[in-house]
Amino acid sequence: MELRQLRYFLVVADELHFGRAAERLHITQPPLTVAVRRLERELGVQLFDRTTRRVTLTAAGQAFRERIQAAVAELDDAAGDVADIAAGRSGKIRVGFVSSASYTTVPEAIRAFRQQRPRIDLVLHPLTSGEQIEQLLDGNLDLGLIRDPGDVPGLNLELLSTEDLVVVLPEAHQLAAVQEIHPRELEGEPMILFPYRLMPGFVARVLRLFDSLPTPPIVAQQAIHQETVLGLVAAGLGISVLPESVQRFQMPGVTTRRFVGRPQTELHVARAGGSAPAVDDFVRCLRGGLP
Repeated sequence: MELRQLRYFLVVADELHFGRAAERLHITQPPLTVAVRRLERELGVQLFDRTTRRVTLTAAGQAFRERIQAAVAELDDAAGDVADIAAGRSGKIRVGFVSSASYTTVPEAIRAFRQQRPRIDLVLHPLTSGEQIEQLLDGNLDLGLIRDPGDVPGLNLELLSTEDLVVVLPEAHQLAAVQEIHPRELEGEPMILFPYRLMPGFVARVLRLFDSLPTPPIVAQQAIHQETVLGLVAAGLGISVLPESVQRFQMPGVTTRRFVGRPQTELHVARAGGSAPAVDDFVRCLRGGLP
């Protein structure tokens, strides 16, 4: 039994006329008649009563129609859904992002993407770079926004943006009166930083700023989220180094200052394996374009 035979049967059942059914199917009548008779032989029942003047469904034909109509429609819907997903018109994208990207890149990209692809579900996961790398390689994310990843085997990386690093200080800190800070002025300062295993590239980039100092800043406290880091700085537990976009998050008791030489941090788009149209569209939105 072929799906084509079932479609032919349903059209004849709708029209109750082989000639009109053949026209709807854009075929000639003889192959339609042959297909229906073959279906009847395979089922072992007569589906239609045929006379020279009319065609009617038998009781078996009516019952068969009721049973397969929904099934064929479901198959058609499934085929349409698969085609839409393959073309990037519907489906789901799982996106991870570091917290700093939520101040800059992510909100505008989401707005643009939803305008262009309203049938695609964006599943957003705020995660550290280390967590994203692991989930991308495990196939649990389709796309990641990772800070300073370096070279990660198994991931395709694309530089999305760069921004300055800034020193984050308690408002009462003596360096708050200075417009630009040299790394040597932070010698021996207690510092609040992300755990290395969760943000390895970013932490390494920050620590390299102080390589030449005899006494680099001391990591006095670790925190996972930027908001937590800012709260600890406001409490006077130390200084920190964060991307410049942190200035958009206004935390009382905290101020930021630029570094001399303007060292920068990089935000990358990361994905594992092949590409998909919907993922490509979202990456274009992240770059500032529209699908």
